[in-house]
Amino acid sequence: MSGDDPTPPEEKMLNAVRLREERRRRAESEPSLARYLGQVGILGWAIVLPTLVALYVGRKVDHYFGTGVFWTAPALLIGLGFGCWMAWKWMQRQ
Repeated sequence: MSGDDPTPPEEKMLNAVRLREERRRRAESEPSLARYLGQVGILGWAIVLPTLVALYVGRKVDHYFGTGVFWTAPALLIGLGFGCWMAWKWMQRQ
């Protein structure tokens, strides 16, 4: 048969493993645009999500007590501070 490959299966497997390891090393050493955009997206959500949750909680508390924005403003600042702290910790791990 003309399609037979004389390479033993063990050799094919070793070559496939070596190729995969080489691709993995190259991907780790050369960050792509998609990776940078993903990191920016994660940082954005790490800041925005706690801020929005705190804003929501502050509005609910203000609505319950009828206090205008008495609780909303500090909750917003606390949520923003917590989100920035979480983003900072995440960047330190990267």
